[in-house]
Amino acid sequence: MEEKTLRIALAGNPNSGKTTLFNVLTGSNQFVGNWPGVTVEKKEGHLKGHKGVVVLDLPGIYSLSPYSPEEVIARGYLADERPDVILNVVDGTNIERNLYLTTQLQDLGIPLVVAINLMDAVERHGDSIDTEKLAKLLGCPVVCVSALKSTGIDEAVTTALLAAEQKKYMPRHIFSGLLEHTLAHIEEYALHDYPEEIQRYYAIKLFERDAPMREKLALPPERLAHIEEDITKAEAELDDSSEGAVISERYAFVERVVGACCKRTSGKRVSATDRIDSILTNRFLALPIFAALMFLVYYISVTTLGAFLTGWMRDTLFGAWLLPGARRILEGWHFASAAVSMLVDGALSGVASVLGFVPQLCVLFILLAFLEACGYMSRIAFMLDKLFRRFGLSGKSFIPILVGTGCGVPGILASRTIENESDRRMTIITTTFIPCGAKLPIIALIAGALFGGAWWVAPSAYFIGIAAILLSGIALKKTKAFSGQAAPFVMELPPYRLPTIINLLRSVWERVWSFIKKAGTVILLASLIIWLLSNLGFAGGRFTFVPVSKSLLARFGALLAVLFRPLGWGAWEPVVAALAGIVAKESIVSTLSVLTGGSGPFTPLSGFSFLLFNLLCVPCVAAIAAIRREMRSAKWTAFAIVYQCALAYAVALCVYQFGIWIAGDAFTLGTAAALLVAGFMLFMVVRKVGAR
Repeated sequence: MEEKTLRIALAGNPNSGKTTLFNVLTGSNQFVGNWPGVTVEKKEGHLKGHKGVVVLDLPGIYSLSPYSPEEVIARGYLADERPDVILNVVDGTNIERNLYLTTQLQDLGIPLVVAINLMDAVERHGDSIDTEKLAKLLGCPVVCVSALKSTGIDEAVTTALLAAEQKKYMPRHIFSGLLEHTLAHIEEYALHDYPEEIQRYYAIKLFERDAPMREKLALPPERLAHIEEDITKAEAELDDSSEGAVISERYAFVERVVGACCKRTSGKRVSATDRIDSILTNRFLALPIFAALMFLVYYISVTTLGAFLTGWMRDTLFGAWLLPGARRILEGWHFASAAVSMLVDGALSGVASVLGFVPQLCVLFILLAFLEACGYMSRIAFMLDKLFRRFGLSGKSFIPILVGTGCGVPGILASRTIENESDRRMTIITTTFIPCGAKLPIIALIAGALFGGAWWVAPSAYFIGIAAILLSGIALKKTKAFSGQAAPFVMELPPYRLPTIINLLRSVWERVWSFIKKAGTVILLASLIIWLLSNLGFAGGRFTFVPVSKSLLARFGALLAVLFRPLGWGAWEPVVAALAGIVAKESIVSTLSVLTGGSGPFTPLSGFSFLLFNLLCVPCVAAIAAIRREMRSAKWTAFAIVYQCALAYAVALCVYQFGIWIAGDAFTLGTAAALLVAGFMLFMVVRKVGAR
């Protein structure tokens, strides 16, 4: 007989420390997927040291009202799947706001344990929370934990398991007179056929006129009409809407509880977070500071520390040790020269050219993960909302962009949090303009090989991506398909906290491991195919090994090269490399390595044009598939691809043609074309809404 799995659901506000607690409870026993039918992340894990116990990390929410995808998911799981116990993670430094959700969790009829997190921060501020009195008022156990320091975890687990096994501590939030009477009447009249423990939750939702819940319950019309009479009478006596009355009573209860259980000695003391925010979110300093920080991130990652580590790995580890060693071993085993070349110059060299950039990726991801985990990036999203709104987007669009710095695919999926359809489509189209981890090797290659590791190349790639997003927002928002007001943006700003080393390393490892796996699979296969196609062709009437210049790949690349000559790189090798980038952007570096043994036939200007084209053009096939899935339309997917390729071509054309003209070349047909393209892009940006 199969043993029953016990389920603990972690519920709490965003930034309450819930996910950190989840990581402590589950360790490496985690598996991540998506909730059925949506792309919001679903995290589950086995509780360490307890066989048959699964912990589920619900999305961070403020309430069980269905106002966002996260709230729909959380309430659907809690009300329908009904876990064995809810461990409600409460931020002790913001207890008033957090307890509002607690009052809603009480209505579900599921065993509830409240875990107050960040008690060390509460005590450090000189404040205190009487947990015994709080437990008595809430009607359920209250435990103190520090997810960051892993204290109080055992007590929280023991209490939650006991509540689940004994079906204890199912508190019920009691409302005042008339409201309580009306809810009781709804339970008795319309919900007596449902399990007793869920009747109160359903009654409240019916009273609030919750449309999804009414549809789910599918009550007969006569019952709904009778309930509506009760609601209307209650609203008249309470002088408030039904939903407003419930919200008011919940907040009044929370206020009484906090007043009875919490003592604050901090008074008007300005917190460290407030002092830091007075500088970092200053209306005049915020954006310059952000620009300076992102400059430092890419400067350190690509130009200094990251470049040093990558140089050693590429030149010494691979160039001096592994590749020559592999060649000697294969030749010692008497492999044919063609086989040695295919394996070493093709497969291993292609993979090594990509893996050589892992140190730069590690440095970049560590710095970005630190900025995210400490709370800074949340503030940038908030600060950029005002700027983005001027360009037709909202601060919500920055979240996918932020996620996209690691990989474009989750960045595209993160657009699901944007309710406005036109804003969501625009964000999907433009998110991949930001340099992702797969594009960093291209940036590093061009910066190192053609610009001598110049400090400005890598940061410029990031800010050009941001500029492309903002200017696209202006131009697209002035078209009928994308017109309308930007979606409203509300988010909580967490206090600044130093992230733990283990959480930083976990975040970096997840991103880097994905890159390494791709190098060992997709890049390896692509490198082999590129080597074969660059060494095989027709000669003397038969298909055989030929010089690279006469290969199938050279002939195919030469056919397309004429299209890219105005961009400065009309040789067949970079054209083929750009096409290989559709499979995976890292393939651009490995392809150039296989075909040219280095960075390719570029001048600094044509190399920068090549870099810009590949930064902005259509992303890899995995990202294209994500765009198709999120757009839910072949037409919109095709528009996204065409727009990305057209913008990339236009920008690269203008940069190269204006560059050679400024350098002293004659005014040519290419220069005239670049002027026309630049004029059209400028017109699309500055034209007044409604112009045709």
